[in-house]
Amino acid sequence: MEGTTQMRILVVNVNTTESMTAGIGEQARRVAAPGTEIVALTPRFGAESVEGNLESYLAAVAVMDRVLSYDQPYDAVIQAGYGEHGREGLQELLDVPVVDITEAAASTAMYLGHRYSVVTTLDRAVPLIEDRLLLAGLDRRCASVRSSGMAVLELESEPERAVDAIVAEAEAAVRDDHAEVIVLGCGGMAELEATVRERTGVPVVDGVAAAVTVAESLVRLGLSTSKVRTYAPARPKKMTGWPITR
Repeated sequence: MEGTTQMRILVVNVNTTESMTAGIGEQARRVAAPGTEIVALTPRFGAESVEGNLESYLAAVAVMDRVLSYDQPYDAVIQAGYGEHGREGLQELLDVPVVDITEAAASTAMYLGHRYSVVTTLDRAVPLIEDRLLLAGLDRRCASVRSSGMAVLELESEPERAVDAIVAEAEAAVRDDHAEVIVLGCGGMAELEATVRERTGVPVVDGVAAAVTVAESLVRLGLSTSKVRTYAPARPKKMTGWPITR
């Protein structure tokens, strides 16, 4: 990398809301080590917020397409959508480490307490998150996945109500579900970390921050995805219309 940059990490939002991409990028830069450059990217197509299976599968394609169209060198990719599909496709596609904020946050939480709870947005997102944690083998120490009832875009448009709703569910998770750590289950919740920690008295993990530190560690260790079986590159064949952005 040029100048003092030792590492470049792409942090890819799963929705098309530019302000949310900016917020995710700011959170990533706050925790990045000196010499790490954060490049925050927005997909060129997709939904303004991702809150269900249709939007999640669309986002998986959009994120891969956006990464393919980035024409500068990079050392790692972070998929910044909590509970979304697509990490496996990125791992087949790329030779650099790929980190999903869902898995980064949950695995980090397990260093900090016996059981963790996730507080997310709408209730319809709960099954998606539960399935992703199960698939990743991170469900055994998950005390609960709770919904704040707030839509993703309401995190920006109604921040005070969002804070109250998220804190209330986090407090209930600690009190009723015996969670010892809270995970913020949306990339757009990054700025709420300190408030939730103060109100609950337990460690709070933001997925974007956790993913940056995991990605940096993998790059420094010289490690990336195994290509011998599960995430081997796609077999050469005609793929009509792909990539979408040329």
